[in-house]
Amino acid sequence: MGVAFRQAVLDNGLTIIGECDPCAHTSAVGFFVKTGARDEDGQVMGVSHFLEHMMFKGTAKRSGEQVNCEFDAMGARANAYTSGEMTAFYAAVLPEQLPKAAELLADMMRPALREEDFATEKGVILEEIAMYADEPVWVLSDAVGERYFPQHPLGHRVLGTTGTIGGLGVEQMRGYFAQRYSADNTAVALAGRVDFDAAVAQLAELCGGWKRTGAGRAHGQVRTGAEQFELTDEKVARAYRMLSAPAPASDDPARYAAFVAAQILGEHDNSRLHWSLVEPGLAEEADASYEPMDGLGVYRVFVATEPDKLEEAWALVHREIASLAQSIQARDVEMVRSKVATGITVAGERPEGRMHRLGRLWMYLGEYSSLEDELARVNAVSVGDVRALLERFPFAPATVGTLRPA
Repeated sequence: MGVAFRQAVLDNGLTIIGECDPCAHTSAVGFFVKTGARDEDGQVMGVSHFLEHMMFKGTAKRSGEQVNCEFDAMGARANAYTSGEMTAFYAAVLPEQLPKAAELLADMMRPALREEDFATEKGVILEEIAMYADEPVWVLSDAVGERYFPQHPLGHRVLGTTGTIGGLGVEQMRGYFAQRYSADNTAVALAGRVDFDAAVAQLAELCGGWKRTGAGRAHGQVRTGAEQFELTDEKVARAYRMLSAPAPASDDPARYAAFVAAQILGEHDNSRLHWSLVEPGLAEEADASYEPMDGLGVYRVFVATEPDKLEEAWALVHREIASLAQSIQARDVEMVRSKVATGITVAGERPEGRMHRLGRLWMYLGEYSSLEDELARVNAVSVGDVRALLERFPFAPATVGTLRPA
């Protein structure tokens, strides 16, 4: 018996999805909430990430210490993350521990949000913001994001700022939580050796009382910027440049060709940018990436080098981008397809990887796509597909930011 997909929706709108594999040696469960930095009002920027921290600070019946001790006692690999698009809380365990892990996560999803914990954790978040303010790549990335998405929450910083976090009140957090962490804005993803019917029954008991709120995400018309700007910092010794440009959305069939194009251009170890800039010693780092998002996507290109080499390096970046469509050959596409397929397959070998893939896809698409389907779509990408993609999305118009020594 192979992997079987199952789905159930509770009366309150909570969706439960699973890839059940009776031959798996482990199980995984994750709660995925369709809320992130892009769903925040500007004055509460960073509240999604702050909330992620608060989920581990305890519930009505557990202290934060008890939450951590119980995960340790069941031998769980448990964690959480927040992005611009979603927030997730998850655990990978032995199959016999799955009901305990699901119960603990479900309880965490209704945190106490105590004022004293809020005040303590605010200090932790502010320290985290200060730490990242010393990282040049993060400073430049945030600045590019803000200018690429001017006056739009897609440009929000996931951590927030010292101003927004410093001014955030616990009642504001509670209000955001009540609206966004609703049953109909959450999906539970299960993978591995799972008794799906039993899990649904358990989750109905644990989460059936959660409220619907009709929380949604308004895409609207997103205007992206196209400007060049420069920052200076006396603390940095290298020069950094970053580009952001339009790319296919998460539900665009061209996303597979976009992954291939970005890998050919700027994969870390064997790409056009690597051989043109890194291997000859012109840059210490040079890479390109593609991020599919809800409603749109973004290409990113990044270079780090000595200040006096930056313009020469960037001229080569432009040359590689300009020549990419016509220079791509079948062997380039085949090599990248193989790498992408290997990465997808390796991640899918473990229930934990399948759970993450399942939850993320559901947040973006609201539908199931098997690992085999994804591999088939990757393997179907042709030179013609990549060229057509680059005609639609030619790494322009772009926002380009530079950070160099003062």
